[in-house]
Amino acid sequence: MFDFIKIELIDIIDITLVGLLIYQAYKLIKGTAALNIFTGILLFYFIWLVVKALQMSLLSAILGQVIGVGVLALIILFQQEIRRFLLRIGTRYMDSSQNLRVLNYIFGTKGKPISNEELNEITQACRRMSESRTGALIVLAKSSSLEYVIESGDRLDARISRRLIENIFFKNAPMHDGAMVIAAEKIVAARCTLPISENPHIPANFGMRHRAAVGISEESDSSVIVVSEETGEISFVKNGEIKKMNSITELRISIESSYKPAS
Repeated sequence: MFDFIKIELIDIIDITLVGLLIYQAYKLIKGTAALNIFTGILLFYFIWLVVKALQMSLLSAILGQVIGVGVLALIILFQQEIRRFLLRIGTRYMDSSQNLRVLNYIFGTKGKPISNEELNEITQACRRMSESRTGALIVLAKSSSLEYVIESGDRLDARISRRLIENIFFKNAPMHDGAMVIAAEKIVAARCTLPISENPHIPANFGMRHRAAVGISEESDSSVIVVSEETGEISFVKNGEIKKMNSITELRISIESSYKPAS
């Protein structure tokens, strides 16, 4: 009865790979406005298939023309999601493969582990800013290029120092607004503008600093330290997830872990 259906091993592999691709795409856009757009596109495609099956020639031709430019439309609509997806793939394999990590050395990408001295300077500055309820936003760059972020602020290229960090974020300082970028063992820039996350599931009690921290962690492999001006609480943001730090020791461990290669 079903002799016309021939399923071979390559077909099973093909279906499995498509299923995995759809699942990864869903994970990437889950919780964002892009999920509604993606659902609308799938519904539109389903309607086109039904119209085509019913042999409604005129409507099928019109919808077919729209579907024909669908790839270009998807690239435009899901530009940020596609960038994030490719970034996650590249970051994962650059971190987990010894052979590809050689490319980091050849091309001079950032991401070498932070030293204990620099870690002490950053964490102690965060502790003091937390005690004084001084708002702060510190981006710890890894391998992703943040030139577009750095160019939006004031370049410093200064040695990492707790006094300098505290002075920059002091509420009356001219550079306290915006984010500080730390990369290549120095404070590269301050007063930088970060992209704001559109994730609707970020709790309402988090302000623009936290949304900006989530935004840059979604678009790059950077991690971010946030000190709340209202409560003095310290948060660590990585891969779009906000984690409250209960102690400076926990912050130190989180920073160290963020520089370790993915397993």
